[in-house]
Amino acid sequence: MSNRKIGPWKVLSDDAAFENPWIKVVDHKVVHPDGSDGEYGVVQFKNLAIGILAFDQDGRVPLIGQHRFPLDRYSWELPEGGGPLDIAPLESAKRELSEETGFRAQSWAPLCAFDVSNSVTNERAQCFFAWDLEPGDTAPEGSEALTMKTVRFKELLDLVMNGEITDSLTVAMTLAGYVKALRGAAPAPICEHILAA
Repeated sequence: MSNRKIGPWKVLSDDAAFENPWIKVVDHKVVHPDGSDGEYGVVQFKNLAIGILAFDQDGRVPLIGQHRFPLDRYSWELPEGGGPLDIAPLESAKRELSEETGFRAQSWAPLCAFDVSNSVTNERAQCFFAWDLEPGDTAPEGSEALTMKTVRFKELLDLVMNGEITDSLTVAMTLAGYVKALRGAAPAPICEHILAA
């Protein structure tokens, strides 16, 4: 018996229902805030979610396309992946950008951080702006079948706003980047790219 508190919940026990190298699913027997018995399942992530809103010299944004197994559909997304919790998020972002696009960025800045789905997971996301890109070779993981295209930011924003792009990190980065540019809170080269007609 755990017999501890998490906010207004009393936790009676914790049992790992499933675990693999990326996630652990924990079933918590709890007493709800109203005093009733219940359970709370939590997916614990072993990596930080990493995302990159990058701009090439022409002000175009690389998008990565891949078929997503859980949804059984093709998805266009900004470069993203997972970073080990014991490695600086920026280092993981540099690796992900290079692996998925081949680009190496000379300039980086924080974009946003958020909880991905806090009702059922503890997954956190850390996202970055990247610019001053230099081309190189991609190195996707063997489990990934990726394609890449580049678009103007306005097109990316339209794809997000009309629901053609639904990936949560891409939606969050696109909207956060747009608002930061409107407020002048993004680096000057990013503001120029985002606010260009």
